[in-house]
Amino acid sequence: MTLKVYEYKNCSTCKKALQFLDRHKIKYECVPIVDRPPSVKELKQMLKFIEGEEGTIKNLFNTSGVQYRELKIADQLKAGMTESQALTLLSQNGKLIKRPFALSEREGQVGFKEELWSKFL
Repeated sequence: MTLKVYEYKNCSTCKKALQFLDRHKIKYECVPIVDRPPSVKELKQMLKFIEGEEGTIKNLFNTSGVQYRELKIADQLKAGMTESQALTLLSQNGKLIKRPFALSEREGQVGFKEELWSKFL
């Protein structure tokens, strides 16, 4: 299983997630989320994983981020932004994506909560 962890080097939550993975000796590939955001295909894959946990497209967004507020994404989602439009936007702007964004062929998680990651991995 190849685990890709899209992260932002200055993000304290990402640092906690990577420390967790290191502590549990889990191999992963670190990908800088701002420079190389997940593709639309990877975002769709993650959406399928989180929908099983009652997640929605909004769960992929970094809702506490500056750009989320500046671009008024919440208003756009309420006004009917399509899933396709949202995925395209996310694939072009890693700062809009909730992080860390950890994805393998079989599972995925956005954000870091140790108890969820323990089940996930």
